[in-house]
Amino acid sequence: MDFSAQDHLFMAQALRKAQGGRYLSTPNPFVGCVLVRDGVLIGEGHTQVAGGDHAEIQALHDCRRRGNDPRGATAYVTLEPCAHYGRTPPCALRLVEAGVVRVVAAISDPFPEVAGRGLALLREAGITAEVGLMAGEARALHHGFLSRVERGRPWVVAKIGASLDGRTALASGESKWITGEAARADVQHLRARACAIITGVQTVLADDPLLTVRRLDGEPWTLVRQPLRVVLDSRLRTPPTVQMLKAPGKTLFVWSGENTDELNARQAALEAEGAETLWLGGADGRVDLPGLLNKLAERGINTALVEAGGRLNGAFLMAGLVDELVLYQAPVLLGGSARSLAEFHLERLADRPHALETERVAVGEDLRWTLRYTPY
Repeated sequence: MDFSAQDHLFMAQALRKAQGGRYLSTPNPFVGCVLVRDGVLIGEGHTQVAGGDHAEIQALHDCRRRGNDPRGATAYVTLEPCAHYGRTPPCALRLVEAGVVRVVAAISDPFPEVAGRGLALLREAGITAEVGLMAGEARALHHGFLSRVERGRPWVVAKIGASLDGRTALASGESKWITGEAARADVQHLRARACAIITGVQTVLADDPLLTVRRLDGEPWTLVRQPLRVVLDSRLRTPPTVQMLKAPGKTLFVWSGENTDELNARQAALEAEGAETLWLGGADGRVDLPGLLNKLAERGINTALVEAGGRLNGAFLMAGLVDELVLYQAPVLLGGSARSLAEFHLERLADRPHALETERVAVGEDLRWTLRYTPY
């Protein structure tokens, strides 16, 4: 299908507009929509908090706020308009009612209740509905949502702060702070975009972290939501006094030990502090990592951020479960006795995790490496 230069221009604007919902919309994808008539942008919007307006509805509201009439307009949208009644009415139907005459979607929505039905509804109403414009860019934008729907598991990002020699802490466990203030502020954006943050019990026992989003762009910022905190704790060793249980948001402890009176008591103590618990044992007695990701997808988790120690980082990498690695590399050396960023053993160099794409940017005094292992 041939699209004009103007089509590309306005779809690019829809993709940019979508970014406004990246901290808000989960479990919904953060979609962008632009309304255009006679070559002029007359309204635009992005998806709001789950249960709120989708991008198309925001664009229609914006159009009318500007004193414009959407009748006869073209809607450029980064994902096929929905066609089902969920928390909100179908967006495809609202576009029909608004008098839009053409809809250009970057990609189809694989969600089973949509899956082409939105485009079909539009066409049945006599609206020209096209799909495929800037599809690669749209898949990259919506990769978390697409991962959950198409693969049945979240897009997994492993975040690591390390020295030049690949160390994340001294042998004693001391790690504050290897990376600089700018890198630590940048991490808050990763957390804000994530639906869940996964860590291990060793990190919790050593650091007692909050694992919350606290600041964006150096200013206090209140999130509409906090990511779900997921602690892998096979024997439920986490004390119920940890500070994350007093922080905003929910915490889930995933365990895999034998069902004993002692473990039952630990489970009850954590649940008494408001935590959720889930038993998910693997063949080796440890938490079943693929099973965990499947369970998180069932909860509507699109993107999971792993912030853990070397053992859990290595387990995720060797299981082929890391889609993207974000490494903040500080210009310091910690020596051979310090803790490794990822613990795993390779027999052959050919078996190493191989990145499809690598990006490197400076963040303050540190470097941020982004290695992508999974195609969008």
